[in-house]
Amino acid sequence: MDPTRSYKLEELRRLGIEPFSGKPFPINTTAADILRYYPQQKLDFKSVRLAGRIWRKRIMGKASFAVLRDHTGDIQLYFQRDDFAAQPELYDTLFKKLLDLGDIIGVEGFVFTTKTGEITVHVQRFALLAKCLRPLPIEKETEEKVYAAFTDSELRYRMRYVDLIVHLGVRELFRKRTAIIQSIRNFLNDRGYLEVETPILQPIYGGAFARPFTTYHNALEMPLYLRISNELYLKRLIVGGFLGVYEFSRDFRNEGIDRFHNPEFTQVELYVAYQDYYWMMDLVEALLEHVTQEVLQTTRVKYGDYEIDFTPPYRRVRYYEALREILGVEVRELSEAQLQSLLQERNIPLPSPPYEKIDLIQQLFDKVVEPTFIQPTFVMDYPVEVSPLARRHRDDPTLTERFELIVAGKELANAYSELNDPIDQRERMQRQAELRAAGGEEAMPLDEDFLRALEFGLPPTAGLGLGTDRLVMLLTDAPSLQEVLLFPLLRPETPHALHT
Repeated sequence: MDPTRSYKLEELRRLGIEPFSGKPFPINTTAADILRYYPQQKLDFKSVRLAGRIWRKRIMGKASFAVLRDHTGDIQLYFQRDDFAAQPELYDTLFKKLLDLGDIIGVEGFVFTTKTGEITVHVQRFALLAKCLRPLPIEKETEEKVYAAFTDSELRYRMRYVDLIVHLGVRELFRKRTAIIQSIRNFLNDRGYLEVETPILQPIYGGAFARPFTTYHNALEMPLYLRISNELYLKRLIVGGFLGVYEFSRDFRNEGIDRFHNPEFTQVELYVAYQDYYWMMDLVEALLEHVTQEVLQTTRVKYGDYEIDFTPPYRRVRYYEALREILGVEVRELSEAQLQSLLQERNIPLPSPPYEKIDLIQQLFDKVVEPTFIQPTFVMDYPVEVSPLARRHRDDPTLTERFELIVAGKELANAYSELNDPIDQRERMQRQAELRAAGGEEAMPLDEDFLRALEFGLPPTAGLGLGTDRLVMLLTDAPSLQEVLLFPLLRPETPHALHT
């Protein structure tokens, strides 16, 4: 707590002013509405009530100016001592001496335009609603340097509440995130698909290659896992008779943290009966065109140094064709030793053991091929070995009817014609179980109940997982996943740091 503000806190209480009011202060307008509508005289601004933080103060004797920052932006305030003749201490003591930048106040008054053309609220009454006991890192510029700019990424993520106070652009990013999610939801709802909820705590995890977080249920005396995917539960619902189901799924994977990964993340998964992965490609194109147009009013999006064009159709290329195109060799014909050499030549680490030849090929794809696809590209027909839940390809049983949508060099979506043959699915899950027994931490466990569900009959089904966080990154030009998560995972602070 700041000592000067602590002193002011005690002064307020000595004067009988409650520094943390519990009284409601209903508002009837916002900073943004005033700035937007006052010049057009579309609304009556003769009696306005709004609330927010004091952002600037400029004391000028018997009259002063301030800036109020509410949830929509900034508006100038004008205070005149004569308006408080009945209680001059409100202006002379409370406003001038005891209110600090960051304090939350409510104001009443009328709107006018100053001689310099600034739209301003003439304050006739005001109330302190909450005292800010720590100075805000409000940026101040001089000719030589910028003081107190709140730009350190870790501090911004750790104290997101301060980041949101200081940076209006961060607030706008998260409003846009909500708009993107709502646009996806509306698109799917309009097609008649049902939004559902599936378990986060699962007795058997599955649906992806990942290490889970493990917990324990005391009453049932059993281990449980935070889900790494909701795929197997959504397929159970298709078995149960729903035509199409989707879920915005909060998933958890016990993995490293970097610009494109966070252990806790969001994706939307969709499953639709009687369709295949070709149909799903068309749907994804329509979905992304809809979202970009609705949220951004364009399908051309700036991301870093690139302009990404989400206008359909997107390029389609087969997995092994993409490898051959970039590497200049047919990787299926190379030995394990030759594949290892290709990785070593490019300073790419080998996969964690135990690994197979296909894992070396997949590492080459992830590190060498995938980054070359900047514009939206469907990479199709992945090998069976890396697609244990996808249907075998109708023309080549060594491949699967699977695609990944890659944008700006990173996977954005993953989709299949779902495997609905319970015998084939059991064989592939058993192979995964063998890899787990050999030490493969990310291999999938065998799920007998899911296999039983398939034995009741899963119709031909198309499934999709779309990375919500990565899509928000792309559409807001954010440099990292942590920028689009309100509270990304960080190491805990020391007790000392929390009190400084």
